[in-house]
Amino acid sequence: MKQELLEPVAGLDPLHAEEPLAALEAAVAEAWPPDRWRDVTVLVAVSGGADSVALLRAVARLAARHPGPGRVVAAHFNHRLRPTAADDEQFVRKLCDQLNVPLEVGSAARPDEVAAEAAARAARYAYLRTTAERLGARYVAVAHTADDQAETILHRIIRGTGLAGLAGIPFARSLGPAATLVRPLLNVSRAAVLEYLAALGQEYCCDESNLSLRYTRNRIRHELLPLLSSQYNPNVADALRRLGALAGEAQRLIAALAADEAQRRLQPAGADAIILDCHGLTSQPAHLISELLLYAWKSKSFPQQRMQQQHWRKLTAAAMGEPGSGARFQLPGPVDVRREGSQLKLRWLRREGDIDTSLAGED
Repeated sequence: MKQELLEPVAGLDPLHAEEPLAALEAAVAEAWPPDRWRDVTVLVAVSGGADSVALLRAVARLAARHPGPGRVVAAHFNHRLRPTAADDEQFVRKLCDQLNVPLEVGSAARPDEVAAEAAARAARYAYLRTTAERLGARYVAVAHTADDQAETILHRIIRGTGLAGLAGIPFARSLGPAATLVRPLLNVSRAAVLEYLAALGQEYCCDESNLSLRYTRNRIRHELLPLLSSQYNPNVADALRRLGALAGEAQRLIAALAADEAQRRLQPAGADAIILDCHGLTSQPAHLISELLLYAWKSKSFPQQRMQQQHWRKLTAAAMGEPGSGARFQLPGPVDVRREGSQLKLRWLRREGDIDTSLAGED
């Protein structure tokens, strides 16, 4: 079924459904106070699903209650991967017309069902970033919920993750030079979202692909988490979120220590180079050194897409090795790595002609 109309809760007037409306909107306002965004342009990503529709309704209602010179704009990206994708787009258009919210619509250049999940995510965020830049939006709001957080943390545990990955989905992150991506529903359960929509008598779209057990994420949602909840711990989702919060606190502390260490050890280098003073790093914890290297890597905007755990471990080992180790190899990017005395030197080989073929394949 493509769309589902949730009838108002029996005996509950949708115009006076104070409890569920107040609860979800209060949670959004607490996580993302309207005073922060009512004076600027806010872009709300709306797929048409329950979570994003609830987010748009809540933000629009809060904006009306806290008026300012800013504006709320919706954005819909049509991936064109499902037969019902055009129906979803039309639903979002109708909803925005009803709410008097301007709508921006983008679509994939061509459907790509190979590695569709990763490709679709990358295309969607690229569209949100460019649209935010064109509109001058200060914030881009997306509708990840507390359930998404628990599923993400469990998914990363299963695949294998470090402390940063264990922290789960961050509430906010940069989405370009001027825009910040925020997740105002990250502390709101999916059940609360559905209650909110029911109280409003609000329709939403159902993505049939979310039911397919072909995807790991769906198997975690529909099989693994219910099994853990029924057989091991009925509060397993809350336990996962608490674990993520603790991991996030620890990771932020380590990242701050790594940044301080980097300020002392990074030496002047060109735009495509990193020079790190490694003197005394042998006695430091490996995780701290790895975070120091990540900080340096990001500071020069080196490409990260193909960097995996084994690559970071190899780079960390080179930084912690003895001065005479003479380590030399290449990492994805490609990035040339050399240990010369107490210095670790990294150079991003932007041009194909710069690649040292003698190092190829060693990563």
